[in-house]
Amino acid sequence: MMQHGFFKPSGTLNAGDVLALGGDRLADPSMADRLIVCLRAFDSACDGSLVFADGKDYAVRLAGLPHCTLICSEYLSEFAPEHVAVVIAKRPQQLFAKAGRRLFPETIRPISFSGLVGVSATATIAGSAQLEADVTVEPGALIGEFAEVGAGSVIGPGSIIGAGCKIGRDCVIGPNATILNALIGDRVLVHAGARIGQDGFGFVPGERGLEKVPHVGRVIMQDDVEIGANTTIDRGSLSDTIIGEGSKIDNLVQIAHNVRIGRQCVITGHCGLSGSVTLGDRVMLGGRVGVADHVTIGDGAQVAAASGVMNNIPAGERWAGAPAQQMRDFFREVAVIRNLVREKREKRP
Repeated sequence: MMQHGFFKPSGTLNAGDVLALGGDRLADPSMADRLIVCLRAFDSACDGSLVFADGKDYAVRLAGLPHCTLICSEYLSEFAPEHVAVVIAKRPQQLFAKAGRRLFPETIRPISFSGLVGVSATATIAGSAQLEADVTVEPGALIGEFAEVGAGSVIGPGSIIGAGCKIGRDCVIGPNATILNALIGDRVLVHAGARIGQDGFGFVPGERGLEKVPHVGRVIMQDDVEIGANTTIDRGSLSDTIIGEGSKIDNLVQIAHNVRIGRQCVITGHCGLSGSVTLGDRVMLGGRVGVADHVTIGDGAQVAAASGVMNNIPAGERWAGAPAQQMRDFFREVAVIRNLVREKREKRP
């Protein structure tokens, strides 16, 4: 069975296999052989599907489940019908994701976008470029002079790997992505249309108007980074733009020159980081956050969606608003304004 028409299971998976991936126990061990052929949301479960439930409010909804495999807590398992194979786990969603990766690995890391394995006859590869074993270069891709691509990596159709760039092992560069002036670690995933390593937005007033500032830096992208579709990451001007190990950047994000992003950061869609911004490790930015130039955000800090960050944020704090401030102060101000509006309405004749 195809998952939603596009992804074919890599093999067979049953309830016992899901248990072995990190569950606590099967409510009924005799159901260990229950076959799983697809992943579904709870409300669209079908026979043979794998679903999860997390939260006490699911208790009254379990009775309608078909002959599927359910991952849930010990508490919810008491409400599941007898015909459902129940895998009990402390973290149901985490186990569900792990099982999903096992069943549909190509949803996590594409093997090939065109179905080709190896180097396409229509790809352009410079004579001085070096490709390790098992590299796939798909139709229309270009790899420049002295570029290097590590073993097991995939260069998608129409993508450009600029001169001197280094792509690590087991990386995936999506269709029509552009990698220039960049050094990329292992297991990095760059989605379609991303632009990495172009010059930053730097100008100075000159005799004939605005004149460009040379950007001679690089983009350094460490291991296990993921870059979303149509995201742009500018190279540094005099220093480098750095994306730390394990950080995940969503679609349509702008990372300006000289930005330094720590490890395990999460930056969601439509964020914009101005030049020379520094993020510590494990920083989380909600959608549409804007950060002014030269601002530093400390380790573990969180910024709410649509915030405008104008000042440094200490480690571990949660900020919101535009201009952003500590979240508790932001909500206090919102409450005061609402009360003032309410009072004004009540005073109207």
